[in-house]
Amino acid sequence: MQPGCFRARFAPVSALVAVVVAAGLSGCSDRARLTLPNNGGPSIGGPTTTIDTPTGDTTVTAGPDFLVTGRTGDLDGVAYVYFETVGGVSAFPPYQASSDTVRFGLPLTTNGLSGAMITVRVYGIDRLGNYGDTATRRISIQ
Repeated sequence: MQPGCFRARFAPVSALVAVVVAAGLSGCSDRARLTLPNNGGPSIGGPTTTIDTPTGDTTVTAGPDFLVTGRTGDLDGVAYVYFETVGGVSAFPPYQASSDTVRFGLPLTTNGLSGAMITVRVYGIDRLGNYGDTATRRISIQ
């Protein structure tokens, strides 16, 4: 290869690389972002779920069923309420709702589960598809 031929041959490629790197670095600078107005409507955040009983994490004696109660509500209407249990033998299917408030009662089996911990999680989805926060309780069984 003749002296200087390498530079002449790859000069356009190195110029292209320099342009691409410069364009990439300029994309890292701060720029205006698209923002949408928040109208504060009732559907923001999805349904609100509250567990009324027990009022906090609790300990119960093994034996009869323990009832967990609460409600899920949203002004746009509740479409579904989901119930998750971890650590016990009770399981509950999703509830398909047709109103703006759903009251629930979950009978947890505690018989023969001495020493176990049951975690209950409940959340809702409104008719617009927004997921609400999850309400959680931990029940220790003696």
